Amino acid sequence: MNREAEWPRGLVHLYVGDGKGKSTAAAGLALRALGGGKTVYFCQFLKGGTSGELAPLARLGAVVDTQARVERFTFQMTDEERSACARRSGQALAACAQALAGGAYDLVVLDEGVDAANKGMVPWEALLQAVENRAPRVEVVLTGRKPDPRLEALADYYTQMVCQKHPYQEGISARKGIEY
Repeated sequence: MNREAEWPRGLVHLYVGDGKGKSTAAAGLALRALGGGKTVYFCQFLKGGTSGELAPLARLGAVVDTQARVERFTFQMTDEERSACARRSGQALAACAQALAGGAYDLVVLDEGVDAANKGMVPWEALLQAVENRAPRVEVVLTGRKPDPRLEALADYYTQMVCQKHPYQEGISARKGIEY
């Protein structure tokens, strides 16, 4: 089967907004790609590295990158922790840029990549350059809140998750297997 004929051009997916479901949608697309015989690189930024989707994705063959994991929210970090987070996030973005440009992966996911840029953990210019310099067939997904207009312009798919109601508003904490 000719991979280029089947998947001629990689597109940019942007899942953003204040609602739940951005990472879930990205993980679902990664699962679908794996089920279709595609190769997947799944990188998380600004998360603890223990989200419930990571182990199953890895078992199914995805390369899972959690080097940009964090122990706490950025607003809780000390200056030293922020600096270390920015260093790890920069390394993770460099690995994603290589995965995007190399062409070995059909799908590359930068989960919370938008927020990593918004919080100054990676430069917007470097993130945009990684997306723009991807190999022609590589599909890319980015999640987060408030994307840069330049990223919005690059997007082929733009999905905004809007929170209408969430159990957190009623004091229900995040639940393993549902929110993470």
